[in-house]
Amino acid sequence: MPRILMERSGEMEVFARVVQDGGFSAAARNLDITPSAVSKLIARLEARLGARLLVRTTRALTLTEEGEAYHHAALKILQDLNDADQQAAGRAVRGRLRINAAVPFGTMFVAPAMPEFIARNPDLIVDLSFTDGIVDLVAEKTDVAIRMGNLPDSGLIARKLGQSRRVVCAAPSYLARREPPVVPADLDHHDCLTFNFRRARPSWPFLVDGREIAQPVTGRIVVNNGETMKQMALAGAGIARVGFFHVADEIATGRLVPLLEGHNPGDLELVHAIYVGGGPLPHRVRAFIEHMISTLNGSPLLG
Repeated sequence: MPRILMERSGEMEVFARVVQDGGFSAAARNLDITPSAVSKLIARLEARLGARLLVRTTRALTLTEEGEAYHHAALKILQDLNDADQQAAGRAVRGRLRINAAVPFGTMFVAPAMPEFIARNPDLIVDLSFTDGIVDLVAEKTDVAIRMGNLPDSGLIARKLGQSRRVVCAAPSYLARREPPVVPADLDHHDCLTFNFRRARPSWPFLVDGREIAQPVTGRIVVNNGETMKQMALAGAGIARVGFFHVADEIATGRLVPLLEGHNPGDLELVHAIYVGGGPLPHRVRAFIEHMISTLNGSPLLG
């Protein structure tokens, strides 16, 4: 193999580590090389590419537009190299796998999928945590997290597992007390149940006169997870906007009633597995992600 190709993979690994660790010194410690060696490798990489990838200040390190594109491509190449090594070595899935998932998705999909996954991988220990809050994967030592909805910008790698349409709904007991909304603007006069975490939208999307609008919503109850949201809706506390998979049974039995369906713009809730990039993906993590994709494939609630 030409020497230049060997040098490229090494440059990619160092560059990815610098991005992951947020600096040259931290990357050098984790790679067990000197900071000057890291600096020289990055300088050589930028010179070869003819583009600046990183901007360093005394307080922070940021990626340029070219750096973002190269980082994304480098992570994929490094993952492919790692996969090739693992396939050739025939490595078993073993060790402890720490999984964090959103409460509704975890209880409905992850937990039921675990018996078969464990049976296939007897040398694996699975550590499950379910929460709708944003988890720091590094600080919490979490291998992979499953999250619903739009993801904030971060250095994490995301793999789409599926999607579910969102539905606006309320209990018959609530609708008996309040006039059901006919158009999105009617929500101004209703108690809407909302989330209290920062990524929650202060408005809900609807289709009005052929265009999508953002309808502001307010209410007197805010919650931090989807299961509590559903229970509040079932109790008649207000109108909720949740993933259809989470309330499909309640809608089928009439315990919750869909609202404003004619104004639904194709509101989707995406499901992603996220994990820390910048290095080889442990085989146990890849095995879990592939198992969930296989489990969810063809589900009537996710597609």
